[in-house]
Amino acid sequence: MTAREVAAALGGTLEGEDVELRACGGLEEARAGDLSFCKDPKHVRLVESTKASAVLLPPEWSLGAPCSIIRVADPNRACMAAARMFAPPEPVRAPGVHPTAVVDPSAKIGEGVHIGPWTVVEKGAEIGAGAVVEAQVFVGEGCRIGANTHIYPQMTLREGTIVGADCIIHCGVRLGGDGYGFNNGRREDGSVYIEKIPQLGIVEVGDGVEIGSNTTIDRARIGRTYIGPMTKIDNLVQIGHNVKIRGYSGLIAQSGVAGSTEIGYGCLVWAQAGVSGHIKIADGVQVGPQAGVTQSLDGSVKYVIGAPAESMKEFGGRLLVPKLLAKLKAEVRELKSRVAALSKR
Repeated sequence: MTAREVAAALGGTLEGEDVELRACGGLEEARAGDLSFCKDPKHVRLVESTKASAVLLPPEWSLGAPCSIIRVADPNRACMAAARMFAPPEPVRAPGVHPTAVVDPSAKIGEGVHIGPWTVVEKGAEIGAGAVVEAQVFVGEGCRIGANTHIYPQMTLREGTIVGADCIIHCGVRLGGDGYGFNNGRREDGSVYIEKIPQLGIVEVGDGVEIGSNTTIDRARIGRTYIGPMTKIDNLVQIGHNVKIRGYSGLIAQSGVAGSTEIGYGCLVWAQAGVSGHIKIADGVQVGPQAGVTQSLDGSVKYVIGAPAESMKEFGGRLLVPKLLAKLKAEVRELKSRVAALSKR
């Protein structure tokens, strides 16, 4: 595509040559024929040194560029849209059941469903119209998958799991496995015992949810573990039994939520953060990277960080304490030396 065609498709304005564009790339790794983007003047040096043939820049950018410029209101979003133009078309999964798939006769398969090689669909399962269930997926007894949901290879739905419509479930996700439920103690004779608590509930996933690769969501001990609509979950996230996420929230890589915790609407749990069990996080709260939340958050503070988690003001104040202490020690040493000098006089 030419830069002029790309600009027209993005609703932008071209300045400079109408060059041929073939792909998108970051400012540093871009080559001739690539389209890149920048939205912040602090990255002007990267723009000045880029080898891209064109750069998406905001209307107010006045620092120039060594290549053609396409001015758009939001360079980041425009680059995402442009990447879709250059990307090859996604594989089309034609409706039908692959000959190697094992589908129980009692399963209900909607119109236009694709079931891939070596997939197993057990009795009583239901798959909604237009859904795509790719290779080597296990759909357990009584599971329900909503219309137009796309399930990628090697994903597991244990018995009774419910997945809504228009969801995307990536490779290796495990829904409905047992949570960590054990009783332990000592008998009268002093011997130690540990016994499993039956996990008898289900996992329910709302409409429009996306779950990243190798994430696990445990079935409830009783009742349900619930992931509300439009929640977006990254790779390698662990969600314990009976957790409830009300919806429109995000959980980022390697974060974990312990059992029976409730997370409100519009929350964001950043990478490697940990949330203890049996607490509540209010709507709109963000838990910062590697934070450890041990108590309920009522929403009076919208962003917490650290372990145990606290407000940015409190966290910043604690970081300053060692520096203030060092400064105070230096001042005390100086005062002591002055007192010693005065004593000698």
